[in-house]
Amino acid sequence: MTHREHGEILVINAGSSSVKFGVYEFDSLEPLGHGLLDWAGSTRPGRASLTLRPHGRPPLEAELEAPDYRSGVCEAVQRLGKAGMVGANLSAVRAIGHRLIHGGEKIRAPVIIDRAMKETVRGFAHLAPLHIPAGLEAIEACEATMPDVLQVGLFDTAFFADIPPVAYLYPVPYSWYRDWGIRRFGFHGTSHAYCAGRAAEMLGRDSAGLRLVICHLGHGASATAVRGGVAVTNTMGYTPLEGFMMGTRSGTVDPGILLHVLRERGLSVEELDEALHKQSGLLGISGISSDFRRVEAAADDGHERAQLALGMYAYRVRAMVGALAVTLGGIDALVFTGGIGENSVRLRRDVCDGLECIGVRLDEERNRTAGPDEDIAAPGSPARVLLIHTREEYMIARETRRMALERAGER
Repeated sequence: MTHREHGEILVINAGSSSVKFGVYEFDSLEPLGHGLLDWAGSTRPGRASLTLRPHGRPPLEAELEAPDYRSGVCEAVQRLGKAGMVGANLSAVRAIGHRLIHGGEKIRAPVIIDRAMKETVRGFAHLAPLHIPAGLEAIEACEATMPDVLQVGLFDTAFFADIPPVAYLYPVPYSWYRDWGIRRFGFHGTSHAYCAGRAAEMLGRDSAGLRLVICHLGHGASATAVRGGVAVTNTMGYTPLEGFMMGTRSGTVDPGILLHVLRERGLSVEELDEALHKQSGLLGISGISSDFRRVEAAADDGHERAQLALGMYAYRVRAMVGALAVTLGGIDALVFTGGIGENSVRLRRDVCDGLECIGVRLDEERNRTAGPDEDIAAPGSPARVLLIHTREEYMIARETRRMALERAGER
């Protein structure tokens, strides 16, 4: 692989239990390779599995010593260089783009990451405790390995800037919003934005008037109602804890339960935070793992709590899809994306079972055999069912390139 004169863009998508990497040619945004650093996929504590997929060459797999997030990212970035994806000494990297979760009400556009911006982002850590610290660790890992390279941050919350007050306000004292900024934000915005555009392409329609419910299902999960290319609402809220049941997060629960365990069961605020963010969801119900693949395998082997966890997961997705469809007055397409949404035949089947009332009819054979990007709805289904491979890294690369050019005065 040759590295062109104007360099490359490295994209880092830091999730709660994994890090996705993308490498793009700076001028053309041609993808040069992808990678995944996955702590959940490793069988040994303090280690993570790394998979690199240089375009045009066989994938490379390794298990890394990664006792903490920053050291894991540092080692993975070095391996990108050794694999020839970004040049042997990382010198080909012209800019680095990061997916950041929460920009509050003030940050609605991509930003240049400097010391002051890191502190601003750090101030949102309590709103996304599984993601913002991880994103900052990834930024500082890049500073350690490529100290002079421009870093750009994109925020998931930006796609939801146009959600109306009736959707983003909570029915709590209004002063909580006015004085403390407590409101619904919405997350996975980069993925939802890409899928909204790609769905319009696949359907051969202009986005105007198009009604979509997009389900981004991974270790973290959310759904967005989109009308005319604009987000109407998202199942996540003030933090990424609201909404669907997830890998280790509870999703939406009765707030009275939280008051009860604090008052009557003696949990501290810290213990409750730990339970809701790291001990709930698929892990909490199955007792096996937060990894959907492992829970699904256990369910196939007859493990009752694993089967229960999968049933609960699908039930909650289906219920919230129905609610979002009502806010749109019906849907033209249901979109599945994300690691679970793209790969679990069972999950898609279970979610769609019961959605016939909103016009969703899945084709079993298409669902079983399809890959992205395909329509897996039955031929006569009033609403289409789209399986889309999300390209968050491409979206980040595109905006990172734009920011780099603006800073260089080339645009």
